[in-house]
Amino acid sequence: MSDPRYNRLAEVLTGFSINLQKNERVLIDAFDIPDTFVGALIRAVRDRGAIPFVNIQRARITREMLRAATAEQYQTIADVELIRMQRMQAYIAVRGSDNIFETSDVPSERVQLTAKILKPVLDYRVNKTKWVVLRWPTSAMAQQAGMSSEGFEDFYFRVCTFDYRRYGPGMKALADLMDRTDRVEIKGPGTNLRFSIKGIGSVPCGGTKNIPDGEVFSCPVKESVEGVIQYNAPTVYLGTSFDNIRLIFKQGRIVEATSNNTKRLNDILDTDAGARYIGEFALGFNPHIQQPMRDILFDEKIAGSFHFTPGQAYETGGNGNKSAVHWDMVCIQRPDYGGGEIWFDGRLVRKDGQFVPKALQKLNPEELLKKG
Repeated sequence: MSDPRYNRLAEVLTGFSINLQKNERVLIDAFDIPDTFVGALIRAVRDRGAIPFVNIQRARITREMLRAATAEQYQTIADVELIRMQRMQAYIAVRGSDNIFETSDVPSERVQLTAKILKPVLDYRVNKTKWVVLRWPTSAMAQQAGMSSEGFEDFYFRVCTFDYRRYGPGMKALADLMDRTDRVEIKGPGTNLRFSIKGIGSVPCGGTKNIPDGEVFSCPVKESVEGVIQYNAPTVYLGTSFDNIRLIFKQGRIVEATSNNTKRLNDILDTDAGARYIGEFALGFNPHIQQPMRDILFDEKIAGSFHFTPGQAYETGGNGNKSAVHWDMVCIQRPDYGGGEIWFDGRLVRKDGQFVPKALQKLNPEELLKKG
């Protein structure tokens, strides 16, 4: 028997998130998730008159493929996958795994090799299709969040089926402000950062790309970043966990990077020239997400947070930076995480995680969670 919450989530994804139209082809990429939810997605796609295609993936199989990956092998995979993606108008990826460190023992050079070869597939999907991606609730995620499995499931479906239309007025006001902004200053414990977003533009994200959602992103002018940032949220990238990442910038480039795993951090930042430049700057404001759980689709939306992302920039709201890396690193500025301030052109925009200008206060948690 299908959980009714599955049907509700499937409706959100196919309807609100990617707005499937009649006869559109959509690829459902299912990573270690229940067949019953894949079935719910297929039915939701058909209910909208669209055409479902399904790709089933397993993390342990992916790991085994990566361990001895060759350029010739993955070039063939990339060629085939690109042809398939070019036949799609939409894409839904649901990723579940009981072990977020499944690929932690894969040699980094193999991971970097395959990421570079598969990048055209990712670029086409991101820039040429309607897409939405999300995680699936697992016992591992519950453990990361410090919650019971049942409690985490309730949290997950509450967050993922949130009425994202509530973001509308406040999110538009923030995007409009970022569009007009030149100078950004960010201050907080261990952080004193300065850069420009002049002419870059902004992109509001209210449930149409990622689920859960709740951010507006832009990007620094590539060589404008100066100063230091101390991230206070843990992160997992390419199967490795990192804490206390600290980056120093000169003329936009990361010139010094340290963490609890400094060697692995720098190995990733040396993937290519673009990995040491920033490809995204975003403010997060999902009212239901308060604490990091080492899952970036949740953590980058934490209320009162921002993320500052080494690597690839998006075509829209980007600075042209190119890289096989796109690593969303998160800093939380609420008082329980040490506080902090964000200034746009000398105007205080957010203090200790709370938006200050009246038009932006609609994005503060107490406003978003009001009844009615």
